Amino acid sequence: MDLESCRRQIDEIDEKVVALLNARAEVALQIKEIKAGSGKAVYDPQREKAVYGRLLAISSGPLPPASLKAVYREIISACRALQNPLKVAYFGPMGSFTHEAAMLRFGSTTELVAAPNIGEVFSLVARGEADFGVVPVENSTEGFVGHTLDMLAESELRICAEIALPISQCLLSRGSRDDIRVVYSHPQSLAQTRRWLQQHLPDVEQMAASSNSRAAQMAADDPSAAAIGPELAGEIYGLQVIERGIQDNPDNVTRFLVIGGEMGKPTGNDKSSVMFTVKHRVGSLHAALGVLQRHGINLTRIDSRPSRLRTWEYVFFIDMVGHPEDANVAEALAELAEECVLVKVLGAWAVE
Repeated sequence: MDLESCRRQIDEIDEKVVALLNARAEVALQIKEIKAGSGKAVYDPQREKAVYGRLLAISSGPLPPASLKAVYREIISACRALQNPLKVAYFGPMGSFTHEAAMLRFGSTTELVAAPNIGEVFSLVARGEADFGVVPVENSTEGFVGHTLDMLAESELRICAEIALPISQCLLSRGSRDDIRVVYSHPQSLAQTRRWLQQHLPDVEQMAASSNSRAAQMAADDPSAAAIGPELAGEIYGLQVIERGIQDNPDNVTRFLVIGGEMGKPTGNDKSSVMFTVKHRVGSLHAALGVLQRHGINLTRIDSRPSRLRTWEYVFFIDMVGHPEDANVAEALAELAEECVLVKVLGAWAVE
């Protein structure tokens, strides 16, 4: 086939794709009516997980799984918007990694609202001014985010989904690498790219900024400046990517949580998050963890934070495999409540 024949074939395929997309949208509108009568939420993380799983299972290529999922993320987002447009609050300015995580989960059709701090994300959702919130909870090199854990402890909101975002730091600028005289970035990003900067830009001044997004704004005003941050920040503020993946640790990943009014329903492949405070006696933490062991529950994370109620009292946060509605988890939580001063389920979500 020649080039024109291939293009004609693509045009014919596109006509069918558009017709099928509109047919899918019509069914989405029917689902809207059904859900309106049943009171079911528009956003269903478990259903989306099942849709993605089925698509990847039936696909034989050559489209890579990640590309197929990215295409369908936007299709699902657009169909969801026809049912009831979602408003999602996220921590940080436009172009931040949390902004990127929110787009990764909800798609670009969703209305995304920037919040100046993690507490405000919780407040917007609690007041009903946003349907869901996205906040960082843990970085693979920097550890957990204390403010998020504190807000989970205080709030009645629940975790309903999780986003794992590989952190790819980019060098962004209006000019060329040879033109760069100063690099702006958040101190954490400067720390994560220290070796790369020493090797490739040893004589360039490094200046801290309040955020990577602010750094991108500053670099956009000066062709002799560069910023370090996500590629999304470059797209928003009109910077080109000079170099991708300049972080010193190639396996740097940040976990983000989606918070809402209800936790996820059980799917058979779930994780749960729980906080507890142990009694003041010898071996109390050992006894609490022993409860989970006896019920065959695998922990994937454990952290502690100082309690805000009493001096030298600590709250423990754990992530576990399973759902609070699973028999062994329910039994373990009931027994754990007898061993502890406080036990609170923070949420549950489907593993992807």
